[in-house]
Amino acid sequence: MTISGEMLIGASALRGSEREIRAVNPATGEKMEPGYAGGGAAEVDRACALAAEAFDSYRETTPEQRAGFLEACAQAIMDIGDELIERACAESGLPRGRVEGERGRTVGQLRLFAGVVREGSWLEARIDPAMPERQPLPRSDLRQRHIALGPVAVFGASNFPLAFSVGGGDTASAFAAGCPVVVKAHSAHPGTSELVGRAIQSAVRTCGLHEGVFSMLFGSGGTVGSALVADPRIKAVGFTGSRSGGTALMKIAANRPEPIPVHAEMSSINPVFLLPGAMARRAEGIGKGFVGSLTMGAGQFCTNPGLVLGVEGAQLDAFLSSAKAALEASGAQTMLTPGIYDAYTQGVSRLANNNRVETVAQGQTGPGPYQGRPALFTTTAAHFAEDETLLEEVFGASSLVVRCPDVQTMLAVAERLEGQLTATIQMEPDDLEMARQLVPVLERKVGRILVNGYPTGVEVGHAMVHGGPYPSTSDSRTTSVGSLAIRRFLRPVCYQDFPQELLPEALRDGNPLGLWRRTDGQLGRN
Repeated sequence: MTISGEMLIGASALRGSEREIRAVNPATGEKMEPGYAGGGAAEVDRACALAAEAFDSYRETTPEQRAGFLEACAQAIMDIGDELIERACAESGLPRGRVEGERGRTVGQLRLFAGVVREGSWLEARIDPAMPERQPLPRSDLRQRHIALGPVAVFGASNFPLAFSVGGGDTASAFAAGCPVVVKAHSAHPGTSELVGRAIQSAVRTCGLHEGVFSMLFGSGGTVGSALVADPRIKAVGFTGSRSGGTALMKIAANRPEPIPVHAEMSSINPVFLLPGAMARRAEGIGKGFVGSLTMGAGQFCTNPGLVLGVEGAQLDAFLSSAKAALEASGAQTMLTPGIYDAYTQGVSRLANNNRVETVAQGQTGPGPYQGRPALFTTTAAHFAEDETLLEEVFGASSLVVRCPDVQTMLAVAERLEGQLTATIQMEPDDLEMARQLVPVLERKVGRILVNGYPTGVEVGHAMVHGGPYPSTSDSRTTSVGSLAIRRFLRPVCYQDFPQELLPEALRDGNPLGLWRRTDGQLGRN
């Protein structure tokens, strides 16, 4: 498949007229061909107009038609072959194995949602049959299902050029819900985005869908993204990125004449709690495993363990000694973009120069221009409480260990934390009482709680929650990974006293789609 530097608007491919962007190979610092001219107001308007035109026909596709489209997207992405892997590696600096794994996750998400669509429980069909003889008042026939919100603007993420980008989880879940999608591709990997975008474009064509089901725009700065969120035809937003970027989009969406939901995944430091029993038995092993999680992928994961809390003493010293040795043996790794590298080095420097913080260790230097050295720091619980800047995320392989005088102080620090995607508890059976006190606090603070594991690595499945209270996300009631993500782009509609011929199939007598439905309060295939 040839990449051309073009945007994809419906069935068309065209060059923009605004400032050009180019991918930078972070391993070499070289700019890559081709250049991608950004879109402007006309391109945003055209993409949104086509999405609005496509909405009514696409949202009423049958479960089989929509599932077939999702599967066609997955297969078209696989059919690109090595060209996609090689381009993604070159634009991101990620190793081949990681990118191949991410491609598997991307197509796996699309196929997961195909199964969700076919199964049908996402419709949440409910029927309260008419009760004309009920006293003192009769009851009307009431039937409810969920329908798609409308066209969705999806923003590609920098750290996952496939799984959280053009054909990633936000796009897959929006398609599954019945929403056309307009993607604002990330400027760090435009060639990868074009390849995936053309694959989805071909799937739209192969499945006979309206061309407006999918469009993809490029643009530097915030102009295109702001225009997308402000466009009245866009009804929801999916975003993965910085807190500043997410909150800016939230403000635009809230200030529209018709406010819309923004599902933004933003900032998280993912605390790890080292309970005394675990430290007495496994301090050195935990230290080594922690560094493996911290340095994975140059630390460029939203679930990177950026904060550790333990009780002051010999066991915490053993953890730090083990972590120090592992970290100093860790090499620098190429970061995704020059901008991410610069932000990381500034964050590490800020910690290193903070007089409340001590540097435990830094990893080895590397020869490339944008290679981040992993770093580990420590501070006291008292200093952590005094300095709000220590709560800020450093995106990369950097973590801060907080020395607490006792377990009650650990609980107090947990109460002070902002919303997080994850929290991890390292524990043994004799830590159960402490864990019982900690878990209710963490339930209020995070979306996923782990025991005796490490937070990096997010399974795509039905029970996963990749979300949490602000600022980890803009809406703690949902997830951006897993089948529950479809709920972000749905709303309920009730049909009262409708004739059978006018009802959607999901709610007709006889259950023609064979769905699980709640009829007069009872769940079954009735």
